[in-house]
Amino acid sequence: MNKTAIETKRIRLRLIDIADLTSIHTLHSLPETDKYNALGIPNSIEETKANIEPWIKENQLQELKNYTFAIDNKSNGKFMGLFGLKIGHQKYNRAEVWYKIHSDYWRKGFATEALKAILDFGFDTLKLHRIEAGCAVENIGSIKVLEKSGMVREGRLRQILPLKSGWSDNFQYSILETDKRIKQL
Repeated sequence: MNKTAIETKRIRLRLIDIADLTSIHTLHSLPETDKYNALGIPNSIEETKANIEPWIKENQLQELKNYTFAIDNKSNGKFMGLFGLKIGHQKYNRAEVWYKIHSDYWRKGFATEALKAILDFGFDTLKLHRIEAGCAVENIGSIKVLEKSGMVREGRLRQILPLKSGWSDNFQYSILETDKRIKQL
């Protein structure tokens, strides 16, 4: 099994496993974290398990193409959220990131810290050329995280996200290996 882990001053990103099921189910069940997410609130823990089992299986491959990390608070070991890095076709040398943070940890810089760490991992370790992200146009929190991490807004995709509130436009962001990155403190 791949033992990829990334640490910063306050957090540890580690590949998820089945022991994270209850924490992930709780995260996915929060209405506030579901607001801008197309996955939806699971009907049961079994549904959450069915959703994460492919992620766990991917994390066990020799050559990872889809990393799904748990974000743990280093000071107390508590689960704070999820972070994904999906590697695209090798020819294009790019990846897409996504994240979902428990609302108890919003507005404290944890998502930005995690994204900066993932960007460093993607460019310095995986030698990627481009990393992309998207977020609903009304998701001000994610917009701030992406922009504080040095990502550049490239455009707007119209009515691409099927949210509970209806179809939402999505801002598209990216950062290149040659762009200036904002480093961790």
